[in-house]
Amino acid sequence: MPNTGIVKYHVKLEFEVDGIVEKADIIGAIFGQTEGLLGPEMNLNELQKVSKVGRIEVNVDTKSNTTKGDALLPMSTDISTAALISAAIESIDKVGPFQGKFLLVGIDDIRAIKKKVIVDRAKKIIQEWATKTISEGEEMLRDVYDASKPGKLTTFGKAQLACGTGVFDSPYIILVEGRADVINLLRAGFDNSIAIEGAKIDETITNLTSGKKVIAFLDGDRAADLILKELQGLVKIDKVLRAPDGKEVEECTPLEISEILKDVIEPAGEQSDVPVRHQRNVKKSKNYENNNTAHEASSNFNNADNAVDDPQIASVIKEVYPQINETLEAVILDNSMQVLLKIPVSEIIKRLDSLEGARFLVLDGIITQRLIDAAYRAGVEFVVGHRMAELKKSPEITVRTFDQIGIGN
Repeated sequence: MPNTGIVKYHVKLEFEVDGIVEKADIIGAIFGQTEGLLGPEMNLNELQKVSKVGRIEVNVDTKSNTTKGDALLPMSTDISTAALISAAIESIDKVGPFQGKFLLVGIDDIRAIKKKVIVDRAKKIIQEWATKTISEGEEMLRDVYDASKPGKLTTFGKAQLACGTGVFDSPYIILVEGRADVINLLRAGFDNSIAIEGAKIDETITNLTSGKKVIAFLDGDRAADLILKELQGLVKIDKVLRAPDGKEVEECTPLEISEILKDVIEPAGEQSDVPVRHQRNVKKSKNYENNNTAHEASSNFNNADNAVDDPQIASVIKEVYPQINETLEAVILDNSMQVLLKIPVSEIIKRLDSLEGARFLVLDGIITQRLIDAAYRAGVEFVVGHRMAELKKSPEITVRTFDQIGIGN
């Protein structure tokens, strides 16, 4: 059937001829013996010319002196015309010199079949879409959960002292009195505390704190004074902090803990591995803002006090900023300033180690030396964040804050 025709029906017939005939004989009989039966408007030759009937397909099977087979007529007429032509073909009683018989098997509505195919395909598309959407949704929820969930509780040393998992790689350790204190600090987002478990200090504490900065965070009672004296005799304490008078560390709210620890989170930018969300809480303090501003002004890291020179880079960062601000997320871009990855800040270092093509890192958090080291290993050339810790001078990586680029918090 020409391309202009739209097949509506398939007329299916079977035939049997008492003699040996070929396809051409069957087709000739169909055209010849139906001609004139139903009037000129239903002549098969004429219907083919106007694309109402397509090319007739015939299959034959010859055995002994008998020919059997089937025929298919594609038609784009109305169903009444298709039925009349089917009946006309059934009236054929000869094929050439041989007796023959034609029988209608059925008329298939191609549109109905096509509709079913379309519906089945649509169902499959919806299933695939729904599965993908659910998977993406679950992944998004997991990312949000991972970015906000507290660290894990574990133990350390032969005395199995309760601690957060962060004590193993954090540059500083928070010493608290008991397991409940460790758990409360985990809730507040601090995973680098360890419990000394009573007044008798275990040698485990001495080993763990070797080479690290140490903060003692003790209860606001008389017993804590005695514990502090013993601690100071065994461990070099860099800072002593106390819960409010008459209150224990385990009784403090996360906000109180953040407020008490604010002076050790970023003193001159040194304590930079505290979870970003608590750095963000503490930055609301006016004193913290003043200290941090003074620190940034004195930083000598790759001329960080200068504005960004490349307007294209500044423009892209300004576009990225609203997407990550207040989300605890980071965006990593390639040389063409195309986004390679958007991840929680807590996963940056881990993901950078296995990422190729990273050149720009924009994060909703504080730029630490540990982050810079990971960025350097990954080939990153430009890092932008809210604040920066005291960093070693390095000509390979340019570091800026959003303020320096002219983007307000």
